[in-house]
Amino acid sequence: MGCCHFYAPTDDGDQAFSVDVSAITFGPGCIAELGLQAARQGLRRVALFTDRWVKECPPYAAALDGLVRQGIEVAVFDAVHIEPTDVSFREATVFARELNPDGYVSLGGGSVIDTCKAANLYASHPAAFQTYVNAPVGDGVPVPGPLKPHIACPTTSGTGSECTGIAVFDWLELKAKTGIASRRLRPDLALIDPEWTNTLPAEVVAASGFDVLSHALESLTARPYCRRPFTAGGERPLSQGANPWSDMGASEALRLLGRYLERAVGDADDREARGQVMWAATLAGIAFGNAGVHLPHGMSYAVAGQVRDYHPPGYPVAEPMVPHGTSVIVNAPAVFRATAKTSPERHLEAAVWLGADARDAIAEDSGEVLGVRLIELMKTCAMPNGLAGVGYGDGDVGSLTDGAIIQRRLLDNAPVTVDEALLGGLFGDALSYW
Repeated sequence: MGCCHFYAPTDDGDQAFSVDVSAITFGPGCIAELGLQAARQGLRRVALFTDRWVKECPPYAAALDGLVRQGIEVAVFDAVHIEPTDVSFREATVFARELNPDGYVSLGGGSVIDTCKAANLYASHPAAFQTYVNAPVGDGVPVPGPLKPHIACPTTSGTGSECTGIAVFDWLELKAKTGIASRRLRPDLALIDPEWTNTLPAEVVAASGFDVLSHALESLTARPYCRRPFTAGGERPLSQGANPWSDMGASEALRLLGRYLERAVGDADDREARGQVMWAATLAGIAFGNAGVHLPHGMSYAVAGQVRDYHPPGYPVAEPMVPHGTSVIVNAPAVFRATAKTSPERHLEAAVWLGADARDAIAEDSGEVLGVRLIELMKTCAMPNGLAGVGYGDGDVGSLTDGAIIQRRLLDNAPVTVDEALLGGLFGDALSYW
């Protein structure tokens, strides 16, 4: 992978990187261990976060029964908003404060897990809402102390939220998507049961799978950790940049997606493919939880936050929304064509792992080879054709740029210097691909 020159020391850069990982249990049926795992952590009263659709799935009953069998008192919050907002985070916090549990369980996709993280945070360390929100949108105040135990049980194969210290939401008044980032938000334990994905609609598998794909690609191609300015005291940011640890998870996730993503989307009965995409999501979550993501995610926050009338198939919501993975991948071909010059070998290897034929390609071709392969996967998995496919046009490039430029935590992790001119060009290039 050309690591020697990619991680060459710089005069003012950091010389070390940090690794943080949740405890993880992975495998079919492991959700049945939830009660035992909660009891081992000494939990006697838990707040269980989920949504109304997850509650109808058979594994939910098994999870709840496991908790009850251990004599654990369970209070359920099922009003999680798909693609959370500041309003839904606040509602969840009220529930958590009034209950005052000794631990938390989240059963659901990234929206559920992120909502649980936020409720745990604000109930444990009350503050004005903007306090912990990433600057410059919020105040960016560090989380002041430990949170209560949190066991995360993901039901979709995409966000990797069970492995990260990040909680993302839409701030409705600002029409901006942003988040809260702290190592203290990372769940203590992740129970990852791939059987949850067997009943997911193809559209959900596709959107979440492309989120995994971009997690891995962005981690692999982010600014190297050794080019990030040294931080006194060793307190490195979550977005510390590409590093050898994250490279391992990102590269394997891309190999798995190249082999299994199209199968998982195309055939709901292909248990092997859906299980392997879930494992890829875990690996990519570990990767970007220690490296950070960059431009496709930074741009996605504006795409999701400014949605007008797009209604995604396969999602049980009435209001317009762009699913997170969709809002990310519509930007990705444009971005990786532009960033390929910073690490051609990495971009080309990623394309090959995803299934591209690059036998005659040279370094200068890497961006185009990767971009073409991403577009092929988007077509096969019935994703929208760029920004136009989710309702945007030429006249929206300026507002999308304004919405993305404030996402400095992500943009500063990119391998290129990001300003309004670059973002505007990328949004323009991402309007349509075929």
